[in-house]
Amino acid sequence: MGSRPPSEPGQAGNRKLIPRQLPAGLKAYKRTPDFTPGNLPAALQSQHSTKAGVWGLLQVLEGQVIYHLAAPHDASAIANAGETIVILPEIIHWVEFVIPGRFYVEFYRAAVSE
Repeated sequence: MGSRPPSEPGQAGNRKLIPRQLPAGLKAYKRTPDFTPGNLPAALQSQHSTKAGVWGLLQVLEGQVIYHLAAPHDASAIANAGETIVILPEIIHWVEFVIPGRFYVEFYRAAVSE
């Protein structure tokens, strides 16, 4: 898959597509296991998206990860250990390691009032 030169987290070609933080009012509901180069699913390395209303927060624990947005957005961001990348709902993307390490993704959706 082709890629463009990466930028810092939240600094891709269109900041609205890779924001710096999650919007208020979201609640975590699911977390992936830690992924490494040895267990990173092919599905995450291929173009995919979250469902409507589902946000992701990619948390890099070790190494360096690049997050790519597919056309028409054609943007990317790099995150190092200790950094995060916000994943917007329904935006087609994929990830890959630049420097081997570990990351996980936590999923968020609107908090339901009780």
